[in-house]
Amino acid sequence: MSSTSAPYSSGPEPVALTSIFVYGTLMPGERWEKIAQQGGEYRAQRATLEGALLADLRPEGYPALFELSDVQANHHPAHPAPVIGWLYTYTPQSWAAALPFLDDLEGLHLTPPLYRRAQVTVQTATGPQPAWVYFYARLRRVGQPGLSWVTSGQWQDVPDRHHTGERITWEG
Repeated sequence: MSSTSAPYSSGPEPVALTSIFVYGTLMPGERWEKIAQQGGEYRAQRATLEGALLADLRPEGYPALFELSDVQANHHPAHPAPVIGWLYTYTPQSWAAALPFLDDLEGLHLTPPLYRRAQVTVQTATGPQPAWVYFYARLRRVGQPGLSWVTSGQWQDVPDRHHTGERITWEG
């Protein structure tokens, strides 16, 4: 998986990848959905992602997604469920407007970055689809107090997930 923003190729003509898989606070009805909407028009459909682990971070109050290969086996559930979320597919014009809002929310430009954007393949009702996703970039957080695995793979299953305080980051 690549964390660059290179175009996704589908045949001889490169096509810009304008889809993002969201799994937490950007989903419909969650507190940062309005950030996703700032870019403009998009189509939303349910999707799942295999090979990833969803976690709830406290005191941060937001989700983190980890690639399964980045987490030692003794630090995660034995049989992780697919992560359930939404695939937002923007028009090319809307994507150009949405991406800066999304990258800023996910702390891509912090030093060190909070999340990293990578290309993945998600499953939808119409089959596999390429998408961008934000993986949590601070791997030292795994195994530390306040990280709980969301074993169902669904952010909606996290009690008290509607954190309303100031956005904070963990530095341990």
